[in-house]
This record gives sequence, C-alpha cells and structure tokens, in this order.
Amino acid sequence: MSIVAQLRRRMQERRLLARAAALEPRLESLSDVELRDASLALRHRARSGEPPAKLMADSFALVREAGRRTLGMRHFDVQLLGGLTLVRRGLAEMQTGEGKTLTATLPLCLFAFYGRGAHIATVNDYLARRDADLMRPIFAALGLSVGVVESGTEPHERRRAYAADVTYGTAKEFGFDFLRDRLLLRTQDDAGSDLIGRLLGQADARRGEKPLQRPPYFMLVDEADSVLIDDAGTPLIIAGAAGEVPAATAARYRFAAEHAKPLEIDEHYTLDRRRQRAELTFAGRELVRSRALPAELRALGLVTLYEDIERALVVEQLYARERNYIVRPTEDQRESAIQIVDEFTGRIAEGRKWRAGLHQAVEAKEGVPITDDGGQAARITVQEFFLRYPHLAGMSGTARGSERELRRIYKLRTTPIPTNRPPIRRRLPTRIYDSAAEKWQAVVAEAARLHALGRPVLIGTRSIEQSEALSALLRAANLAHDVLNAHHEAREAEIIACAGERGRITVATNMAGRGTDIRLGPGVAELGGLHVIVCEMHEAARIDRQLVGRSGRQGDPGSFRYFLSLEDELLSSAFGPRRAERIKRHYRPRRLLRATLDAERGGGECAAASAERVFRRAQRQVERRKFRHRKQLLAHEKRRNEMAREVGLDPHLDLPG
Repeated sequence: MSIVAQLRRRMQERRLLARAAALEPRLESLSDVELRDASLALRHRARSGEPPAKLMADSFALVREAGRRTLGMRHFDVQLLGGLTLVRRGLAEMQTGEGKTLTATLPLCLFAFYGRGAHIATVNDYLARRDADLMRPIFAALGLSVGVVESGTEPHERRRAYAADVTYGTAKEFGFDFLRDRLLLRTQDDAGSDLIGRLLGQADARRGEKPLQRPPYFMLVDEADSVLIDDAGTPLIIAGAAGEVPAATAARYRFAAEHAKPLEIDEHYTLDRRRQRAELTFAGRELVRSRALPAELRALGLVTLYEDIERALVVEQLYARERNYIVRPTEDQRESAIQIVDEFTGRIAEGRKWRAGLHQAVEAKEGVPITDDGGQAARITVQEFFLRYPHLAGMSGTARGSERELRRIYKLRTTPIPTNRPPIRRRLPTRIYDSAAEKWQAVVAEAARLHALGRPVLIGTRSIEQSEALSALLRAANLAHDVLNAHHEAREAEIIACAGERGRITVATNMAGRGTDIRLGPGVAELGGLHVIVCEMHEAARIDRQLVGRSGRQGDPGSFRYFLSLEDELLSSAFGPRRAERIKRHYRPRRLLRATLDAERGGGECAAASAERVFRRAQRQVERRKFRHRKQLLAHEKRRNEMAREVGLDPHLDLPG
C-alpha cells in the first residue's frame, strides 16, 4: 500500500472512530423501541441509494450499542477497524481470540439494511449454527432476521433462510444451492419449450418452484485463506443419478488393487510424488501381462489395464488411511464407505469424492463397495462462486503470505488489525531430532513436565494416524488426555471448551486450529497459560500459525514450541527422498540436540538453527508448488468456461469435468 493510501486509510479510521464515539451517548439513552426505529431510519437511507461508506459510522455505532445492550459485548475500536476493512472489500487479518464473530456483525448489519441479503460462510455447519445463535440477539434488536443453511436443511427451510436479512452457512452449501437453482431454471426452461411434454404432463413437474437464492450481493468469508486459497480450485459438483456399478468395472478396480501391492518401486514402476503419477517400467508391464485375468476382464485392452494398475499404485503409495481418508460405516450400518479428510482443517470433507477413478481405487484398496460417481449434472469452482458477489470480504487470523494471491484473484486487500491487548505469547527454541521415534518420546516428556506444573497442553499433529499413535504413547505414560480428530468431531466443542483447564492435555489434528477459542481455566494464567506443541510443520505455514494462535488469546500468557525430526514428511515432500536422506546425514542428531539445548541457554547461532532454516525452506518450496498447481487448475477452469460460452453452453451444466 502506498504512503498516500496509508494516510487516507488512517484518516478514514480516525473519522470512523470519532463519529462512532460521538454517537454512543445518544444511542445509550434510547429505549429498545427507539433503537429499532433508528435502524429503520438507516434501512430507509440504504434503500434510498446512499452508499455503504456514508452509512458505515452510523451503522457501526448502532450495532455496537445493540451488542452492549443484548450480549454485554461492546465492540472494541479495533473491531470497528476490522469492520471498516470488510466494508471496503478487504480481508481483515485478526489474531485468534480478537472476536471475529462479533466483528462480522458490523458489515453484515450494514449490508443487510439494503434488503438484498448478507451472507457469511463459515468452515462447517457447527460454527454456522453456533455463530448465528450467538449473534442473533444483536440482529433481532435491530429488526433484522437471521437464517442458517446446514447440510440437513430441507428445501423449504433453505428458501426461508435465504430470504432472511442475514444468512449463515458454509461455502459448500451456498455453492451447491446455487447449482441446484441453475438446474431448476434449466428444467423449467426445457419444460417451457417442450410443447409435447407439456401436453403429456411430463418435463413440467417442477414448474412454479422458485429458486432458493436471491441474486448475490454481499458475502463475508470466515477463515478466508482456507476457503479462498486452499479450496479455490476445488469444484463443487452435483453428481448425476448414480447407478449400480457394472460387475466388470468393479472387477477392474479390485484386480488393480490386488496386483499393485506386490510391485516394487524403481524395479516395476516409477513414482512422481509431486505430480501424483506412477508409470510402469518394462519389467512392471511384463509382470502385469503375466497375471491371469478373471473372465470378465479378458477383453480388456492392455493400455487400460496398465492405467488401472498405475492408478492403484498412486493410491497405494500416496493415499493413506487415517491421513487422507477414513473408513466409516454407512448410515444404515450395513456397509462401510470412504470419507475424505480435508488436509487443511482435519475435518471430514462431506460429500466430496476424488475424481478420475481415484475414489474407486481407494475403495478397492480398502475392500469397501465400489460406488458409481454418476457423472456430473452441475459444477462450479469455489473461486468462481465467490467472484459472483459484487461485495466480497474475508476474515482470517493467518492471511499473511497469501496477500498477493488474494489481491490478484479476488481484489481483496489484506489489512492486519491490531490486537486489543498486546500479545505476550512466548516462542521456545525449536527441538530437532534424528528420528520420529525420538521426537515423539520428547513430546511426551514435555507434556508430562508441563502437566506436573498444572499447565494445559495442546499437542498438534498433522494426521489422524499421528494423533492416535501419540495418544497410545501418552496412555503408556499414564497421562490422561483428550483426542480431537475426524473420528471425534462430534465432541469438538466439548473438548475445546475444556482444553484450557488446569493440567489438561489435548491431542488434536488441524481441527483445533479453526473457528475455536480455548479459554483458560481459573489460575492457569498465573502458571503461564496454554502451551502449544507443534509436532511437525505443515506444508502451509498458515496452518502452523493457526495452531500456535490457540495460545495467548486476548493478551493471555502462553507459549509454544516446535518439535521436528529429520524423518518428517515435509522434507521428502519438498526435496524428494534422496535429498531428504542427504540432509539427514548432514545434520547429526546428537549435535543437533546439543545445539538446541545450547540455544535455550543463550548459545546463539547453532546447527539446530541451520536445520530449522532447511525446514522453513522446504515449507516455502511446497507452498510455491501448490500455488502453481492452483494457478494451473484455475486457468483450466477459465478456459473451460470460455469454450462453453463461445458455443452457447452453460459451463456449470453442459460440460464434463
């Protein structure tokens, strides 16, 4: 941001805060009825054409008074500054515990006064319902209605939720409802143009049904870096009618899964981890050809057979149970099904399937029923969906590092919002070990030491598998603890509510890093607050910062420490297995640990610091690679949509993936 732009923004901030402060005494003197009348006056001004910038100070002051009066929550000045950023099509970077949920009411109320609907997308159904219920009294005091769209919401309830002044939901539900409306309108258009069908009473069943959503107006995205960056290229797909999988198709996947397992890497196939591709060598193809095919596959071409085996190899090597997916019973409890785990949030990615046969290959690997993908009836990427909103804004605690991408793609300027109280979180020196086993034992020892002092400890792991393995080590050490991962997501609110109590130990995947506040129990602040242990660097530094941000909220004391090992997946993911092995040989473990301890005593530059820089470099390399991959995906989607429009097709309905 230029110096002139910075000066202009500071003047806007000062005027906003001065105006809101000047209005506060008069608003405090109003009765509840008079407060609602004041909101009606603002609604009239909005619908008469006054732009949001002119109404902002009056609206913010009104919302602040409603919050003080109904919830005992008076918006801090820094929250008003966050609201200013959101109204100006920006992304407000607010630290954990700084009240993003309350801040969101400022732009939501302002845009709701225009009567065209204000939407807020949270990261899951639980948070959408929780935030709507928490903030409902503020909206009600100003005469504004609130709706919530969840995965189980019925169509008539969805329509009523979208008709409300403010609507809470998830990006997934908002996007799917947009696609359902497109399908509805297509059905009605087809019915209206089909005279014979109308005469026969067919193709006309849905005439008269109205779309669920109004035209897009304002969208506020919570945890915006996760939704707008990590999920940008993810297509939301409404599948066509899924049928029964042909026996021959199921047999292909089963055969490939069975015969991929004995193949040896480098001898029978090569694996490109970065591109997620496997290629059979000459020896591998010979071995595959030598296998006896079942009767239903004897007419299968060799090229198709090789492709099936190569897909199964990718799944065998790169798609791990308890990391990338879990196996859960279906609703009727008769069979099991594959459910994808979102790598950034640690939560179940409801309704999502891998494409290009990968999901079916995973099903074959795990021995669960092979499902039919059903093709696709409609699709839209997350990025394209949010760009439909003329007024877009976002909030996050960890947008740093994604500013350029957010500005270039979404025209969102990231603005750091100062904390209400100075942060006093302490970073302890990183500890690096030769092997993963040594690292996990050190993590248990650190948790035991702090537990004995009465401090609560939050231990963050990258996968479900790691969280369960660490849980076993803690049990062996007789350390009581809670585990929060995709297997226990129903207890998420309960576990997080207790994680700050005296002596608590909580083991969690990335689930503990989104949309939750860990409040300290009585006497915990005096002991030093919550201590966070980061067991492994994530491929995106933002995820690490989210976990670290669980401690030291709202000026509370807290601390955190990284525990790393030279066997961590990040090194091989960034540099490849061979270079990762060279790095491991270069940094001798005893020297590393001794240097780490010396650094804690003030030893200065050391081998451990050098090794930590290697981890940071690996992290940046993976981030750049994923950024390039997102750009390629989005460029592909753009070309796809342009081709569709050139020939008069609807890119959301008429083209295959």
